[in-house]
Amino acid sequence: MRDINDLTDLQLALVQAPLVFGDVKANLANFERLLTQVQAADLVVLPEMFNTGFSMESAAHAEEINGLTTQWLLVQAKQLNAVVCGSLIVRVAEGDYRNRLLWACPDGSLQHYDKRHLFRMVGEHEHYTAGQRQLVVELKGWRIRPLICYDLRFPVWSRDAQNTDLLLYVACWPKVRRSTWNRLLAARAIENQCYVAGVNRIGEDHNGYPHSGDSQALDYLGDPLLLAYEQEGVYHVRLNAQSLARFKQKFPAYMDADDFSISDRD
Repeated sequence: MRDINDLTDLQLALVQAPLVFGDVKANLANFERLLTQVQAADLVVLPEMFNTGFSMESAAHAEEINGLTTQWLLVQAKQLNAVVCGSLIVRVAEGDYRNRLLWACPDGSLQHYDKRHLFRMVGEHEHYTAGQRQLVVELKGWRIRPLICYDLRFPVWSRDAQNTDLLLYVACWPKVRRSTWNRLLAARAIENQCYVAGVNRIGEDHNGYPHSGDSQALDYLGDPLLLAYEQEGVYHVRLNAQSLARFKQKFPAYMDADDFSISDRD
């Protein structure tokens, strides 16, 4: 059985940037430039739909499962000797498009998570297929669950109080709902007694909506360890494993949590 006391610290690099709508080459070139600033990270996190910007033109902007952006992620992971993750539009089959987070490892392996909650206010549910399964990945012994944007609003899907060490959200979250982003990230950290990191884009999208960034990392009390505000850049933060272990031992609220199950959870 895993002992959280045996974990070593985890180094994150959160990459916050504007996105050029529909221009994969321009976006990948900009992220490649930014990734030269990454220093000794274990995990590098990019925003939602980082290669195209948030788009309802799923057929026009989708890539094949092992397409250009997937291969680019694997190259970056190998060069940085770190996991690199972010979401993009993937065509699984004809008419089946997913907002898919790829978890690219230095050894060339890939895992993925398909966005479960599709943002109906812009019709995302009409252009994409919702994911049905959570992804739990281990990195240096840390149990990490990556989720995507609108998933943040749904605590049941995020809930796993006893075993999750880090909840990870990638997003294209608009500035008009900035306060909601900040409050919900803190809420997910507190209720799950774990670290939380959220990576958001900045700049105006193709519809003229500004995005405030506010990429951040929070501890298990919901207190910020890092807040990027609206500036482009690579933001490094160290997550302390022993601090998390001590807190869970001292304040084991998870032991009194309600039991429940999700039938389509892995």
